[in-house]
Amino acid sequence: MAAGVLSHGGLLKWWLALPVCVAGVLSGDLVLYWTGWHWGEQVLNWRVVRWVLTPQREVWLKDAYCRHAVKTIVTVRHVMGLRAAAFLTAGIARVPWWKFMLADASAAVVGVPFSFGLAYFFTDQIGAILADVHRVERWLLLLGLLVLGGLVTGGVVRWTRRVSKALHGPGPREDAATPESTGYW
Repeated sequence: MAAGVLSHGGLLKWWLALPVCVAGVLSGDLVLYWTGWHWGEQVLNWRVVRWVLTPQREVWLKDAYCRHAVKTIVTVRHVMGLRAAAFLTAGIARVPWWKFMLADASAAVVGVPFSFGLAYFFTDQIGAILADVHRVERWLLLLGLLVLGGLVTGGVVRWTRRVSKALHGPGPREDAATPESTGYW
């Protein structure tokens, strides 16, 4: 995204920035794949890896790679939060290197230029987009304050009732005799 904005501003040549972005994305993916391939199951003992790759996710990804390796790579390429875990698992599952790179490069050649193009062509609208974001932030802040006010009011009412019961004892019971129920009035 930043390369697209800088290219639009004339600080970078787009025809140079775009291939560098694609190469950077692919090299990051390859490092994750290689880490899984090189260290295998041992990498699962690392705390930072377990934070991203839970045992359930690991089983699910290994099963997906056994059934549909290429489809899985292309799909997870576009899912933020799952990509790192998935590419690490691709190495652990021993997906062939050529298959991994072919599928990943095919997906990246579509996704990276799309993101780059969005940033390049919509740079002029960033001011309007940020203004809209700030407007939404203000409404969300107002909504949050109203919810907080409601929670505080509800808490105060409950606290007041509890203190009142503690000071004055429980209120009149419904089965207690009253002048009306005894007929003495």
